[in-house]
Amino acid sequence: MPHLSRRQVLSLIPATGLLAATASPSRAAAVDHARLLANTLAIFAGTPEVNARPEVAGKLAAILAAARQRLTAMDQAGDGELFAGLRLGADDANLRLAYQYLYEIALATRAPGSALLDDATAQQRVADGLRWLHERYFGDQSAGYYGNWHNWEIGIPTHVSRTLVLLPEGLRGDLTATYLTSMDAYLRSGKNGDVDLDSRFHTGANLADITANRILQGALTADDARVTKAIADQATVFATIDPYRLQHGVTDGYYRDGSFIQHHSVAYTGSYGRILLTRVVQTLKMLEGVAAGGAQDLPGVVYRWIADGFAPLIFEGWMMEIVKGRAVSRTSSGYTDIGVVIEAIADLADHVEDALPLRKYLKFLPAADTASFVSPVSIARYAAIRADTTVPAADLNPAERCVAFNAMDRTVHRRPGYAFALARSSERISKYEYMNGENLMPWFQGDGAYYLYLAGEDQREAFGVDYYTAVSPYRLAGVTAPVEERRTVPDLYGRFWYENPGHPLNFTSSSESQNTYVYFPRAGNAFSGGATLGAYGVAGMVQSDDAAYTAKQAGLLPDDFVAYRNARATKSWFMFDDEIVVLAAGVSGQGGRDVVTTVDSRIAAPADAVTLTGERWDGQAWQPGTSAPRWLRYANGTRGTAVGYAFLTSQPVTAGLETVTRSRRAVRTSNPDTPITKNVFTAAIGTSAFAYALVPNATEADLRAYRGGPLTVLANDRHVQAVKHKALGIVACNVFADGPPRPVERLLVDGPASVLVRSAGGRTTVALSDPTMKRERVSVVVHGARLRLDSADEGVTVRRVPGGTLIQATTHQSYGRTFTATLH
Repeated sequence: MPHLSRRQVLSLIPATGLLAATASPSRAAAVDHARLLANTLAIFAGTPEVNARPEVAGKLAAILAAARQRLTAMDQAGDGELFAGLRLGADDANLRLAYQYLYEIALATRAPGSALLDDATAQQRVADGLRWLHERYFGDQSAGYYGNWHNWEIGIPTHVSRTLVLLPEGLRGDLTATYLTSMDAYLRSGKNGDVDLDSRFHTGANLADITANRILQGALTADDARVTKAIADQATVFATIDPYRLQHGVTDGYYRDGSFIQHHSVAYTGSYGRILLTRVVQTLKMLEGVAAGGAQDLPGVVYRWIADGFAPLIFEGWMMEIVKGRAVSRTSSGYTDIGVVIEAIADLADHVEDALPLRKYLKFLPAADTASFVSPVSIARYAAIRADTTVPAADLNPAERCVAFNAMDRTVHRRPGYAFALARSSERISKYEYMNGENLMPWFQGDGAYYLYLAGEDQREAFGVDYYTAVSPYRLAGVTAPVEERRTVPDLYGRFWYENPGHPLNFTSSSESQNTYVYFPRAGNAFSGGATLGAYGVAGMVQSDDAAYTAKQAGLLPDDFVAYRNARATKSWFMFDDEIVVLAAGVSGQGGRDVVTTVDSRIAAPADAVTLTGERWDGQAWQPGTSAPRWLRYANGTRGTAVGYAFLTSQPVTAGLETVTRSRRAVRTSNPDTPITKNVFTAAIGTSAFAYALVPNATEADLRAYRGGPLTVLANDRHVQAVKHKALGIVACNVFADGPPRPVERLLVDGPASVLVRSAGGRTTVALSDPTMKRERVSVVVHGARLRLDSADEGVTVRRVPGGTLIQATTHQSYGRTFTATLH
């Protein structure tokens, strides 16, 4: 599927959007506004034919039940309320909810088959409610815009725009013009009441939301210019982000390697990325038959988002934690997270030239709970695909796949029995995201935290919000953390952000300084990346302080601003078939602090039959508190799962089980105060250098085999980390140091670099990348027999040098991409 530049995207926009980008409003192409509104009505309310289908009955019942509940709340409202219990005037979230409730009533009056269909009384109450809210709480610009900017510029306008579409034209009256004036005025992050592509707020999913609203607003007022400009503005999100040629300074969006960034530096496919996906697919449906021209290749771009961006991150129907930002602390599960993704895939299948792979994928994924679908039409379409016996089930992922999302510092390694997901950080990508009282203890989530998903397991029992609730934030699997106690932002400052508008950096709730130092601070290291060779991979990272600590030491931040110093470590992960090998060196707590590296933390229900077994280096059975283990095995007999840990170096390992009870509110202030109890397994190392292998689904016999097994640690220090897998014929390494080339086995590597070399079947394949994303070229010399080139990626050259063969890749502006060459 294509990677499109902004210029290519503009060439594919329907004539309406293209003219809006180049012509004055008076010359904008004509739009069939009635068709656009009818399409939108069908998306949200369904059609008589669709709503009569049995698969849609549940959705229709939910629409009706929500409306009746809201009408009852209106009947019971007290003074100053539109809905009972929803106090207005100081809480912007409550105001957004009030508009949402009006939308839900209006939806039930337009959904064919609903008992409230065309109910004039209910519709009048919606219109009156819109007028009442505007007069008291939305129309006064001087009193509004408190709290979260998103509610005023996106949340409320979304509900208002859709509600106006749902109301009969005769009831809209002056409401449309009144609200458009106010919504334009509240678009303060824009320009002259419109989208500003140079605004840091008008990017990615936020831009898609704002422009979708403005398309509807233009259709309601028959304003061709508003519609066409909104289409053109939204179309910019289809362009693949080129970090070396940014448009409007925007880093948010999809990258060539499938990465998705929102908030400038947060890996966010699993939250904002899916919002963007569903919004642009809805726009494609809204615009069907609306104007001349076409956007035939844009659905192909979205297909690539799904195949390269979403599919690797969805394991047996679960959205992985590494791309969810602060949403990891929410009570919705990874299964429900993909509901809107599945809906978008089902809808997209009607727009792409070859829809069969998408239909196969929908059959392959576990059946979705269609209650999370937005559109009744989508439910019917999805049900038809699932029921089609001529479509076989097939994953969009190969059975074996390793994906380096280097543009967002993430790696995913998949095998039929498991998936391994790794979260890194750098000077380009944030260590974590905290905001609005969500993800209260995120400090180490980008410091090499990893998640090992086992096939056939209910991932709600292993990960999700309960994992972050029960497991200490200092003991997330894979994390190296200093031994200390930190305080959350609300504990430190008494609010959800740090407030100091008088400081030169102007700390307010949505300021750039708040983003940089509180909400999603970046790291300070350049080395974070890796390479893939077929289905195998290597990744590395140098752990550093975040931007806040660095700035505090430089005297740039206020005295009362609290910043925490991080531990140090140089780490590598080598991903093979049966194991993931982890190396660490230079591990230090800094400033005299102790430091702990967590090999793994796993949760289980208290009643689960959990066992922990192991063996010492002398072959005797290991017991907690005894000498260093050669291997450990954690098994959950109730769930039929197991993970093994084969230690390749000898060092003390603290391992054990603990029953933990904690409220979900510990990780998110708005979570229900629901205590959960989990049996928590933790294994940790306190030494400065070590090597071990994670072995998914291991038996004790599998772990004993590592005594003379295929793995050899070739180097493990702050300069070079390398392993050899004899059975696979692979040598893999990270060279962290620059300067003279470093010898690794029969290789001579010019660092910094990530390298894999595999020799099999008389051929040698070399894969290399620049994890710093700063080098002009990376090279490796393979010593030994004269090798001849079979094939190579563009930018790779091969030539004979004394004693071996030089493979060199031009990595200038490649943003961590892997280059390969095959020789014989």
